[in-house]
Amino acid sequence: MTAFAAQYARALADVVVTAKLDPAQVERQAGEFAAVFAQSRELREVLLNPSLTAKQRVGILDAVSGKLRADPMVRNFMAVLIEHGRLGSLDEILRQYKRETNRRLGIAEAEVVTARKLEAAERGEMERQVAALAGGEVRATFREDASLIGGARIRMGSTVYDGSVRGRLERLRERLAEN
Repeated sequence: MTAFAAQYARALADVVVTAKLDPAQVERQAGEFAAVFAQSRELREVLLNPSLTAKQRVGILDAVSGKLRADPMVRNFMAVLIEHGRLGSLDEILRQYKRETNRRLGIAEAEVVTARKLEAAERGEMERQVAALAGGEVRATFREDASLIGGARIRMGSTVYDGSVRGRLERLRERLAEN
């Protein structure tokens, strides 16, 4: 994580709060622009081209944001990134924005790693259990790691809860080695 990405994310969150915009809608619209930017090599080349003036690049941004029907505030934020040479870090800035808005809304983020892919009902139950553990609302991301053998490992911030079979076996091995 770069310090400037967090600064831009906080600034965007401040503007969203001040303008009383929906943080999720801003995230969605900025994400749509980021997806177009990532998928179009030509657009990246033009918007990141230092030989074009910022005004020229913002003009191209206006055409793209018009087609995406982006909120003027989202367009303005992208223009600021272009003018400051930070558009290349858009994905990182948007990840930080999501973390910042979740923090401001009191929503904990959790990464849940399981040995196998969970069905929708299992994910919902796991998310409810993690929310109870966190003492509030949680937004969980899920991924699989077959090396866990079974169970789950949950990371919230810097805290890790390891209920995996592999984790239990490692703790047992450590206890046996102590004796």
